[in-house]
Amino acid sequence: MDLGLKGKVAFVAASSRGLGAAIAEELAAEGARIACCARTAEIHAKAAALASRYGVDAIGIEADVSQPADVTRAVDAAIARFGQVDVLVTNAGGPPPGPFESHTPDAWEKAVALNLHSVVNLVRAALPGMKARRWGRILNVTSIAVKQPVDNLILSNSVRAAVTGFARTLANEVAAFNITVNNLLPGYTRTERLDQLAAANAAAKGVAKEAAFATWEQQIPMGRVGEPREFAALAAFLASERASYITAQNIAVDGGWIRSLL
Repeated sequence: MDLGLKGKVAFVAASSRGLGAAIAEELAAEGARIACCARTAEIHAKAAALASRYGVDAIGIEADVSQPADVTRAVDAAIARFGQVDVLVTNAGGPPPGPFESHTPDAWEKAVALNLHSVVNLVRAALPGMKARRWGRILNVTSIAVKQPVDNLILSNSVRAAVTGFARTLANEVAAFNITVNNLLPGYTRTERLDQLAAANAAAKGVAKEAAFATWEQQIPMGRVGEPREFAALAAFLASERASYITAQNIAVDGGWIRSLL
């Protein structure tokens, strides 16, 4: 299937590792030009590897998406290099786990900056060009928690729900410009973040980290955690020409973990 992504420009936040890296690779494999963004210098090596492996133009941009000035600078750098941003993938590391009383007001402020303000600011920077060209794809990496809250993740459960409201409203506002807005909901997927959550859960219960993974796998009908490439495949399709009539959706890649009907 030709996804029609060859030559399109994708800006992928938090793409040095984990789900962001998998999405950047999947889009590069489809021929998209890639602006890889992350806080650390390793993002330059990631971009170079994509350029070498897939023969596409790719750049690495060091930026902290929780900082508004960094967001503006990063998107401006992508536009300066490629002339436009066609596909925007908003993504950021999750806030720390823990029950309500373990989080200070500062922790809440940081979570909002990292997982809500980053989305709003990235969209603010990329949307005008999409509207001018009357084509765009906005993909927000959120969480299964927006449909079924995850224990011990009150910060993530709360803030990512706000992203859902933002995206659903934005989708209506930009649909007439042939811009789609969708949220991708990763389930338990084999990343460094999942290792960290397993360690935190295991410590709280006084068990081994392997026991945390075993508990999750028992809850998942497929009986295993997901792989980043399986999640990235959905991102590539939603970014494509073929997904032009899919917008305002929250789509889970979770092996059946969510129990709700909708």
